[in-house]
Amino acid sequence: MKRFFQPIAKDGPSKKPALSTADSAPPCPGGGDEEEKGEKREAPMRFLTWNANSLLLRAKNNWPEFSRLVQSLDPHVICFQEVRMPAAGSKGAPKNPNELKDDTSSSREEKQVLMRALSNPPFGEYRVWWSLSDSKYAGTALLVKKQLRPKKISFSLDRAASKHEPDGRVILAEFDSCFLLNTYAPNNGWKEEENSFKRRRKWDKRILEFVLQIEKPLIWCGDLNVSHQEIDVSHPEFFSNAKLNGYIPPNREDCGQPGFTLSERRRFDNILTQGKLVDAYRFLHNEKDMECGFSWSGNPVGKYRGKRMRIDYFIVSEKLKDRIVACEMHGHGIELEGFCGSDHCPVSLVLSEET
Repeated sequence: MKRFFQPIAKDGPSKKPALSTADSAPPCPGGGDEEEKGEKREAPMRFLTWNANSLLLRAKNNWPEFSRLVQSLDPHVICFQEVRMPAAGSKGAPKNPNELKDDTSSSREEKQVLMRALSNPPFGEYRVWWSLSDSKYAGTALLVKKQLRPKKISFSLDRAASKHEPDGRVILAEFDSCFLLNTYAPNNGWKEEENSFKRRRKWDKRILEFVLQIEKPLIWCGDLNVSHQEIDVSHPEFFSNAKLNGYIPPNREDCGQPGFTLSERRRFDNILTQGKLVDAYRFLHNEKDMECGFSWSGNPVGKYRGKRMRIDYFIVSEKLKDRIVACEMHGHGIELEGFCGSDHCPVSLVLSEET
């Protein structure tokens, strides 16, 4: 979720040493390649998702803390949102959203910083896939343990498409027994005339179409940029009445904090209901938790201090709900403890073995 209460400062230079293609992705991301020796096509059971609010800044400033969390949880899959690293390609040329930009001295330095972080333990145990924007905006990344080889990786809600979603908002991994969908949903914004309402409505429509047509159980995670119910925000009245510079949208259902408008919440509820999907965290935690029950926290300084929302999720097919062992948020309090430098905290999911 964007820091709507203050502009995001641009990242300073930093990058990472390039991993080899063999380390960062399988030979054929579209599937159909032979299994490498010793690799399995088993389904993952431990997952971690995190809106890093610039993976580069986290690699430079907060990587030891995040590394300790990954070592303790040992997830099979790590999903990042808001990577905010530009796609490869020189100015004016077509971009490659699968690769990090490295055609200037500053971009090469930044790539080295980031790739060095992802080659150090425990991250060297994972393959990495990117879906990047043309600039330092949005973007997602997927890390999968090397022994758990996906059948196919794609980058669009349209599974027949070969192109990436605009701004790198989707990575879809297919395993033998399930799909894993990593998304960074577009922010609803504050004003209809800026087309953000229309963009979000279109996104929600496409998500609904996607969940209705998949033929395997789904694990859907990421920054979904919506708080489903009042229990999912710290101060419902504050968020319901929030305005930007006094502006009030003409449609009452579009009023309030982006991510907590009635229209967004109703569409999200419809996606869950029609798609036969379960909110894994709420399945296990049915009471409001003012200390650890939110994944996004406002700036500790100013009117958003202590104002928090749960907008980062693990959503699973109903067929998987009885396998949910744990779903936890790893940040707490208004001082953003456990957020590893971001305004979002990491969220984890553990499933039991399939019987």
